[in-house]
Amino acid sequence: MPAKDKPPRPQASLEERIFITLLKIADALGREAEQLTRTAELTGTQYNVLRILRGAGPEGLPCRGIGDRMITHDPDITRLLDRMEKRGLITRERQKDDRRVVKTRITPQGLALLKPLDQPMKDLHKQQLRHMASARLKTLCDLLEEIRCNKQE
Repeated sequence: MPAKDKPPRPQASLEERIFITLLKIADALGREAEQLTRTAELTGTQYNVLRILRGAGPEGLPCRGIGDRMITHDPDITRLLDRMEKRGLITRERQKDDRRVVKTRITPQGLALLKPLDQPMKDLHKQQLRHMASARLKTLCDLLEEIRCNKQE
């Protein structure tokens, strides 16, 4: 069937256009960030885990606490943590008061891997959004937070 004989596609709704646009933007921005994390031989998910654990401080977090804070859902967080532990980036310790809980902490090696990425990652995010004025970025952030909060209820 020639291309000119194709039936017209239905017009996408505004909500559908927003959904698709958000996914495409997230993918493009994420790929750029992933290129940066690869310079430290980290995946984006591993980088995210290290940032979460750094923020948790010396207390560390149980596996579920890490999963709850992840940017993207990882159904196999245990295997991810296994690989990171083998590399010496994290430690895991079963709690004496509740043997069901295993606390995960970032190691000095993990911290050392993150530190040189901090400023380049900040610079990347600034560069990615440099074309937008501060007021528009604030509005965009508020709108996206509104969507995110509504999905968590």
